[in-house]
Amino acid sequence: MIDFRPKYITFDCYGTLTAFGMSALTRELFADRVAADRMEDFLDDFEAYRIDEVLGAYQLYPDVIKNALKRACNLWNIEYRDGDGTAIVAAVPSWGPHPDVPDALRTLAESYPLVILSNAANDQIGDNVEKLGAPFHAVYTAEHARAYKPRLQAFEYMLEQLECGPGEILHVSSSLRYDLIPAHDLRIPNKVYVNRGYEPSVPYYGYHEVSVLSELPALLGL
Repeated sequence: MIDFRPKYITFDCYGTLTAFGMSALTRELFADRVAADRMEDFLDDFEAYRIDEVLGAYQLYPDVIKNALKRACNLWNIEYRDGDGTAIVAAVPSWGPHPDVPDALRTLAESYPLVILSNAANDQIGDNVEKLGAPFHAVYTAEHARAYKPRLQAFEYMLEQLECGPGEILHVSSSLRYDLIPAHDLRIPNKVYVNRGYEPSVPYYGYHEVSVLSELPALLGL
């Protein structure tokens, strides 16, 4: 049980609530240029460049994707086609929730205001949030904050908008790298790691761990 009643429950969106379809689509787009037995390495490099891109000066999310993909293609000495990045960006609003998400969110929303902090552009995330099937008090994006997670500026923006301190929220994410490590650094003590297998668990960062979101209401006594 989490012996704490947060003012808000805040969530990462893509990967945590919304099923993240970027790798599957990239695999399809690059099947003619990357051998099947090396595809996972290419996807890992594309992911690494996305992280590197968001740590620099702010740029819109479509540019993050396109620039990261170009850099991965350059590293692999393969052709980058303008349509590759465009297709990935266009697909984002079509992604729906993980199966365990909608019912859990509806249960949580009966007792707590829910908030999203996402590395997204404003014109992308609306469709994804609508598919979650639950009411949200607020949805904040990197475009609002002019900074992407894991930069602390993104979290600081959210806390300023909510007019609350780090100790008043419960932050929930499936990513240590983007969310739970910076939340730890910002002294957000109450955190939940939804371990969907993307990253290894590192208990040092002080969170409760669940395997699916449907376990979270019980942790809060709901």
